[in-house]
Amino acid sequence: MSKQLPLDFIHRSNQSFDDYFSGENEEVVSHLKQCSDKKGEPFIFVWGPAGTGKTHLLQACCQQTAQTGDHTFYLELKSGQLPDPSILDGLENLALVCIDNIHLLYEIQHHQEHYFNFFNRITEQGNQLVVSANCSPTQLNIPLADLKTRLNWGLTLKLDRLSDTNLMVALSHKAHRMGFDISPQAATFILSRYTRELTDFWALLNILDHATLSAQRKVTVPFLKETLNL
Repeated sequence: MSKQLPLDFIHRSNQSFDDYFSGENEEVVSHLKQCSDKKGEPFIFVWGPAGTGKTHLLQACCQQTAQTGDHTFYLELKSGQLPDPSILDGLENLALVCIDNIHLLYEIQHHQEHYFNFFNRITEQGNQLVVSANCSPTQLNIPLADLKTRLNWGLTLKLDRLSDTNLMVALSHKAHRMGFDISPQAATFILSRYTRELTDFWALLNILDHATLSAQRKVTVPFLKETLNL
């Protein structure tokens, strides 16, 4: 008998498909939306370098499926903090399960068989599964051959970093959805001083969101220099 299901996780309201600027990754987003609507591939493996929005998209998948009234679960694997694999018990009965950072399973080898069995169960139930990693499934450092083979069964999608042009559009898009605007000059200034990881940009936008509300000022280059002590 399956254990009681864990409580539904809390969706991050700012990590929906509408909040994600796809740019070069439009095809990836299209496949994930179809999967979330239970019309596309039942198993998707998303991979790409850090800061390309993998976590955002897995959250977005769960949110879109949950909007139909179905139950979903998002599980984030963290280095050195892998959860007890019993958390998987019963999750195969949910409409969609998303597992972030699946490549970290190499850290605890005896967990791998639990995940292999879970993947079999959710496939048998006909429910949706999306996993993410920082490398392709063929490059995974996972000793359990059966699990590595199973991870190669799904549709594999690669996320690319946005070009500078699309990063500027993404910044403006995200800021506008948060309730403020960034001038092209300000966006260019930000790009010249920050890494190209989306997580860094979104953290910066949160700072600017609070700063603009407090100062009642628009985001200009002088305002950026003052706010960020540059």
